[in-house]
Amino acid sequence: MRFTTHCQLAKGNIDPAPLVDIVFLLLIFLVLSSPFVLQPGIGVVELESIPQPPVGSLQELVITVNRDDQVFFQTKPIRLSDLPRELAAAISQTRSRELIIKADKQVAHGTVQQIISMAMQAGISAINLATRPAPPAPLPPPTSDAP
Repeated sequence: MRFTTHCQLAKGNIDPAPLVDIVFLLLIFLVLSSPFVLQPGIGVVELESIPQPPVGSLQELVITVNRDDQVFFQTKPIRLSDLPRELAAAISQTRSRELIIKADKQVAHGTVQQIISMAMQAGISAINLATRPAPPAPLPPPTSDAP
């Protein structure tokens, strides 16, 4: 017995518009999801380590505190008592309301809390504490199962 089919192969041009749309969407996604952290600044000897690195973003307001409790706003040294005035001036000049605090591991917790309180009073809406990703765990030594 013989069956007949009524199917035919469609011949014609392939429309590239949907493919181009998908490629542009992927490109936009990759560009927007990449970290944009560009910060020159004061070297901090030891940052606190965490298991996973936080997501970074472009920040204009950075406060650095080293282990000797010296405070730097952007890259210039500043007294802690002058910090609220400097933060308010910086907020009026930039559109950013985000702050990064880079504090050495040995800085007292009270100092960091005092800076956070001053920043919130100055109108900062987002405060981020800089950390360094924890180093990967060492691999276990290879075991030999050979007889």
